Amino acid sequence: MHLVYPAVLAVLLFCTGLYGVLARRNAILVLMSVELMLNAVNLNLVAFDVWLRDTLHTGQALTLFTIAIAAAEIGIGLAIVLLVYRNRGSSDIDRLRDLAEQADAGDGDPQPDTTAEAAA
Repeated sequence: MHLVYPAVLAVLLFCTGLYGVLARRNAILVLMSVELMLNAVNLNLVAFDVWLRDTLHTGQALTLFTIAIAAAEIGIGLAIVLLVYRNRGSSDIDRLRDLAEQADAGDGDPQPDTTAEAAA
């Protein structure tokens, strides 16, 4: 098997994912781009495992761990994105960052919780 074909495909997948992470504004599309990058790593692991004819199949074992980590990352990431979307009404990354900076841009003193005082 030629190692060049899967390596070039993995580079293309990784570059596409990197572009998606850097250029996208939607949090879900950023998560999908991270998945593309992880799949490029998986492709490289399996290709080098086949090319080196490893008897322990270390590349394939690491690929299984990477798939498990990616599944956990997507599960937690989507839960966070859905929670942010419910609270803020948008999953736009730039808008969320701006909102966080506006909350910290006050006079430096934390605001007292008036709802807790009113309820008491």
